[in-house]
This record gives sequence, C-alpha cells and structure tokens, in this order.
Amino acid sequence: MRTILALTLTLTTAICAAAPRARDLGVPFDGVPGLLNAITDVAGVTVGQVTLIEDLEGGSRVRTGVTAILPRGRDSLDLHAFGGWFALNGAGELTGTTWLEESGQLEGPVLLTNTHSVGIVHDATIAWRVRQGQADGTGYWWSSAVVGETWDGHLNDINGFHVRARHVDQALEQAATGPVEEGNVGAGTGTICYEFKCGIGTSSRRVVLDGREHIVGVLVQANNGLRDGLSIAGVPVGRHLREDRVYSQHNESAGETGSIIIVIATDAPLLPHQLKRLAKRAALGLARTGSTADNGSGDIFIAFSTANATALSGASVAIAAVLPNSKLDGLFRATAQATEEAIVNAMVAARDMRGTKGRYAKALPHADLVALLDHYRRLVK
Repeated sequence: MRTILALTLTLTTAICAAAPRARDLGVPFDGVPGLLNAITDVAGVTVGQVTLIEDLEGGSRVRTGVTAILPRGRDSLDLHAFGGWFALNGAGELTGTTWLEESGQLEGPVLLTNTHSVGIVHDATIAWRVRQGQADGTGYWWSSAVVGETWDGHLNDINGFHVRARHVDQALEQAATGPVEEGNVGAGTGTICYEFKCGIGTSSRRVVLDGREHIVGVLVQANNGLRDGLSIAGVPVGRHLREDRVYSQHNESAGETGSIIIVIATDAPLLPHQLKRLAKRAALGLARTGSTADNGSGDIFIAFSTANATALSGASVAIAAVLPNSKLDGLFRATAQATEEAIVNAMVAARDMRGTKGRYAKALPHADLVALLDHYRRLVK
C-alpha cells in the first residue's frame, strides 16, 4: 500500500500571472508575436493539459503528464487538417506518421506524454474519439492516433506507468483556446533541457503576405540538449552557468540523449508537402538554442494547417486554396523564430524539481540570465 504525500492534477490552459516569460525578462527575439504569443493564436486550436505530481513510499515520485493539441478544437473529431511531419533525428516516437505521410491529413488531435506511456495514450485517444463522434465517412470506426513522447525518467517514475486513460480524457475534454500554461506542466512536467528543468513552451508569429496576416504557432515538449551548447538570443549561456548540470557533469563527452517534440500550427493555406517543408524549419529554431540533434536525441516535428476546411469536408470534388512556394519564406522564418522562443519560454517558466530517487533538476536562474544578456548587450530594457 502506498501513501500519497502530494497529488496535483492540473487541468488548465491558464498562465499563472506570477510566472514570467522570456520576453518579460528582456530576452530579445526576432519577429512579431501574436496576441497571446502561443499556439492558440491560430484560431480554432485548443490545448489541454494534465499534470501528475505524486510522491510515493520508497522514494519514487511521479513527475509526468499529458498534453493535448486539437487543430480544430472539438471539430477535430470530424474534420481533418492538412499536415506533414519531419524527423531531424529519430530516437523517439510519433505514432500515426505513416498514414499522415501517405494521406497528407491529420485526422484528429496530437497528444504528448512520456516515452513509456505512448501505448495507453494512443489507445485512450482512440477510445475517446469513438465515444465522442460518429463513424468516419466509410461507415467504419477507424483511427490512427498521433502521439509523441520524450523520456522523463530522470525525474519521473517512468516504469510505474502512472498515466491512465482518464488523464487522456481529461486533457482532451479540458482543451481550450486562450493562454497556454508553460514549464512543469502536462507532458513537460518531468522534462529537462540543456540540463536545466524545462517543460512545455509555446510562441507564435504574425506573417503578412500580400496584405493579409497569417499566424504560425508553435508548442514544444522540450527535453533536449546539453549545457555546453545552450545559447539564448545569441548569448552562450551554457558556457557561463556551469553549476547543477544533470548529465554532462558525470561525463564530459556525453551526447544528447533527450528529445523534443515540436508542434507547428498555421492558418495559412498550405498543402501537405508544404507543411513538411514548414516542419523542417523547426530545426533551425532548435539549433539557435544550441541543440545538434545527437544520435540519442529524438527531434520530431509535426505541422498542420487550419485552412481549407471546406476542401476536407468530404465533398466528391474538393478545391483547396494554396499559397505558392514563392510566398513561403516568411512562414519559414516565423517557424524558426517561434520555435526558438517556445524553447526558451519552456525554460524560463520551469521551476526547480526534485524527482524520483532524490534526483533533481534546477531551473534556469532568471537573475543570472538577465545579467548575462546585459553583459553581452542583448538585454531589452
């Protein structure tokens, strides 16, 4: 029998007013963000998160969760979205990508969790879909759920299999528009990046094409990188902040063994092959923070467009709007910019965490970051 010392279920998309984001600290970024500077700036996109924090007898601790992204909110049950994906390095998992590649369509939500909970989250997502809607256009219940993961086993009792179907249901049911909570929440509860405590982060960019504004939004589950490589706004932060490293303090030649899942949303009318091109540009934003996608790192990106709903409504002949390839450069830049900021937001929002077997991860110290930005004349005052 176990004694539950603390249990927190966070079912929210609201940002704690006291938690600063990277821009609040004076970190400079390129590009113009949307109103919320979040993936939910793309109209219709909803996010729901369940955070599991539980202390068990014997020193094991639960530090994990579920994050759900619905491209069209509840309409995602019945209305697909054009999508594409890209693996910069494939030491990880994003289910459903075989059919996504073949069909060019994302047929429901994207779920994020820890590595050893992909199966339960996959099954629970399909079960939730069956309970909510009608059979597909063929008259059959068929689903290829998309579930991504990163390994949170340094802090989380990952082999305790603490994520349950009810947590998936809660994340999907609670998904909403508006601000998105960042840091130690949802699928990012136990994650670590650049050997600092990390988690969920998000950002967005406005792009004006021929007088019309489009939005690119990004959400990351960041669990990647080693301290030496960390760069924030061009400042080599990792070379200065040497204390409390999680991995490389034990092995200076260690390679990246973490991962990152990056979800990109846009309202720009793009076809699947263009969305794959968009997904590839997330690698540029990731690289700007200092990752090199080493052999043991799972760096997997997925992009979708909320445009062309009519073309995906099941008509016998569908006509889709599409931007010409020559107009994509601004969207490419926006993806790289929003990815970079989302990763830094995940770090800034995170807080110190002690996990299973007494392991810990320290959060990025805000005052030290501000001092370094000021020293390198990069601080926005």
